[in-house]
Amino acid sequence: MRKIYAIGIGAGDPEHLTVQAVDRLNRVDVFFVLDKGSAKADLVQLRQEILERFVSRQGHRVVSAKDPDRDRTPSDYRTAVADWHHLRTDVYERLIRDELADGETGAFLVWGDPALYDSTIALIEAVLARGNVAFEYEVVPGISSISALVARHRTTMNQIGRAVQLTTGRRLAEGWPSDADDVFVLLDAHTTFDQYAGKGLWIYWGAYVGTPEEILLSGPLDDALAAKIRETRAAARERHGWIMDTYLLRRPE
Repeated sequence: MRKIYAIGIGAGDPEHLTVQAVDRLNRVDVFFVLDKGSAKADLVQLRQEILERFVSRQGHRVVSAKDPDRDRTPSDYRTAVADWHHLRTDVYERLIRDELADGETGAFLVWGDPALYDSTIALIEAVLARGNVAFEYEVVPGISSISALVARHRTTMNQIGRAVQLTTGRRLAEGWPSDADDVFVLLDAHTTFDQYAGKGLWIYWGAYVGTPEEILLSGPLDDALAAKIRETRAAARERHGWIMDTYLLRRPE
């Protein structure tokens, strides 16, 4: 029986790896890497650095495949994501079927934590549901972007006895979540925090958290700070060709 690991590798710092993750890395015969193009070559390089640093087992292989393109400005967001996931399922199935022999172990190295705003688990389940290739799989948790963010800002995820919500920029644009005082925002390409400037909130923002390129900004969210984050974000994205950022909006007591 083939076996697959979905291994959380943390938010950018190789030292985010857990002892469990390092143990599983050293059981792997084939590491699968999805190539997102030259603009995001840094993400592939980090995975390679992790393998060189933590894998002592000899004889493992690294197999790369092109990550399917995705429509970034769809008229129907859910349909576009479903279509993209179908194409990615094709890639996952081919990799597991053609590159992993019976009795071998493969692994996908997942940025952050596989359970938080990541499609790896869903894609593995989709491959299994097709019934064309049989395997077992295990999920290894990792340090998430939100865990790394609050640690670097030396704050907490929640206030005492108060609710926390994780959401996307797309959902935040529809309004502040009901009954939540602390809101983590991920996948926000449109700086949705702008519409909450001057409303008594505090922001903790971070980009490339855990990497040498890390940028952190925080404070009461007024128009000046919102503009500074927006400009900093745009400059960083232009400089690197990509950006991975998240933020916490807090309604103080």
